[in-house]
Formats: sequence, structure tokens, C-alpha cells
Amino acid sequence: MKVVNLKQAILQAWKERWSDYQWAVNIKKNFPKGATWDYINFAEALMEQAMIGPSPNPLILSYLKYAISSQMVSYSSVLTAISKFDGFSRELCVKSLLEIMDMFCHRLNCHGKAEECIALCRALLGVVVWLLQGCAFYCEKLRELGPSASTEAILRACQEKLHSLMSSTKNKALVHISRLEDQGSWSNVEQAMNKVTDGLCNVPNQTHRTLIEETLSLVKSIPQMLSVQCEPPAHASFPSVHAFIMLEGTMNLTGETQPLMEQLMMIKRMQ
Repeated sequence: MKVVNLKQAILQAWKERWSDYQWAVNIKKNFPKGATWDYINFAEALMEQAMIGPSPNPLILSYLKYAISSQMVSYSSVLTAISKFDGFSRELCVKSLLEIMDMFCHRLNCHGKAEECIALCRALLGVVVWLLQGCAFYCEKLRELGPSASTEAILRACQEKLHSLMSSTKNKALVHISRLEDQGSWSNVEQAMNKVTDGLCNVPNQTHRTLIEETLSLVKSIPQMLSVQCEPPAHASFPSVHAFIMLEGTMNLTGETQPLMEQLMMIKRMQ
């Protein structure tokens, strides 16, 4: 199925008012078995059609949400599609994208090849840049138009989503991996952070300004992740098991679990 045919199918579904379940059944009939939906940019095509107007198309948006819930599309493809949206002036669309992220960002994971895991890391870094750009845009809007409850609300929503993402050590580690994979990508983060910092003076609420600064500090701490020494656990009944699992979880994220289980059983017999 070519991308142009996919867009035609989306428009047909919208015109005929298919439910999300009808959409999934009909689209799968014309889709080659055994292939992944990501290679035709399925999530991006749905998002483009849903975000054409000043407000999101609720029906097409329901198709995207169904695709996410049923794992028809990967989290990385959805995050990548979100990071390409640059219509920050359409606040209703931005709000909908933040709601979509709420569906899965608390359980980001990836099952597959190493390339797919790296794709998730890159997609997460792209969303960090996107959220920072959103914060910078709304700070600038406050400067141009003055205090506005709606602008402050969407600014807070972007800041809270970024803070939620970066409060997770795992998510910070994924972004750090992406930074190491492509050193130049971090410059986009730094540029966006500088714009937010410059626009902080336009935020009238001091409490909100402090929250934004705290969120920026979380992002700034990512390059120093490996240099920060953690306190060792006070009591370790089986230090060999702890060390083995930590090594496996750090160096072999995409490995099979069967060899790991067998080696743990061997340690159990030895002890």
C-alpha cells in the first residue's frame, strides 16, 4: 500500500464516518501480512490528516488513538510524528498531541531489533526538542500579546509533560543514548533551552517560572548522567546477582531472556 493510497483510505473513512474499529478492520484487509505499519509512516499520515484545520479532527484522531492502543504503530513513530508538528499557534491541536502522549509516555518501551530501540531514543529526544520549542513559542507569545490565561495554560501543559518525561531516569537515559549516537542532535536541545531561558522573563507567574527552571535543569543534567555517582545499596544479600542483572540491563538490553535465566539458575545452585 502506497502512502497516497493510505491518505485516500483515511479520507474515505472520514467521509463515510467509520468507527475506529471499522477503520482498523478495513485497513488491515488491504495491508500486506507480516509487514510493519511504520514503514509507510502510518502514524504520521493519520496525524497529518487529523491536524489539518485549526482544531483536530476527532474522528481521524480516534483512528490514531486506536492504532496506538492496539499497537499497530510503534511509540517511536508516534513521537516522531508529533515532533514534526510546528503549528504551535493552533493550541487545540497541541493540547490533543499532549493528550496522545499521555496514552503511552509513562510506559515507553520497544520490542525488536537494536535499530528500533535506537529509533525510540531518537524519537524521544525529538519530542524533548518539540516540547522546549513549544515552551519558547508560548513565552514569546506572552511577550507579544501580554498575559493570557489560555497561553499560560498551554505553556504549563508543555512544561508539565516535559517535566514528567524527564523525571524518569529511564527516559533521561534513552535521550542520553540518542545524544551519544548523534552528537549534533544535542545542539538542537541546547538552542531550544536557550530560547526558553530568554523568554522566562515574560512569564508573569513566579511559581510557574520556577517550575520551568526546574524542568530545564532536568534536561541540562542529561549529559552528566554517567559521571554522577550513585550511593551503593546499604544491604545486598546477593551482590553477585545484583551485579549480574545490572550488567545485563545496561549492556544487553535487546538480548534474549533464556540465557539470562539459565545463568541466574546457575548462580542459585552455586550459592
